[in-house]
Amino acid sequence: MISVDTNVIVRLLTGDDKPQFKRAKALFEKEDIIITTTVILECEWVLRYAYHFKQNEIMNAFQSLFGLSNVQLQNPVVIADAIEWHQNGMDFADAIHLAQSKDSEAFVTLDKKLIKSALKNTAVLVRKL
Repeated sequence: MISVDTNVIVRLLTGDDKPQFKRAKALFEKEDIIITTTVILECEWVLRYAYHFKQNEIMNAFQSLFGLSNVQLQNPVVIADAIEWHQNGMDFADAIHLAQSKDSEAFVTLDKKLIKSALKNTAVLVRKL
């Protein structure tokens, strides 16, 4: 099993550089791959800010990629929760932070918007500092 960097996934999902896209596609066709949570977080940011993908486009691309039989996620439960919460309006990075904090007593933040969104989407206790 191999782990891949953000740029490999971005090439695969955007196809913006044909030679690199072909190499990324070939890699995903022949290897067993694990994708770390940090790479997923960075991919979402790059696709949204650098490529101007819309939220639903990113989540659909992720779900298709993560559904491949040879692709595993470092923490699939965290990513599944983050995708669900993000689709319900939570910032993707915030959703990952909260999903990774489920076993904590509470998640403390200064972000009022995050607190409000967490109350609607999760059972994670979020407290204002």
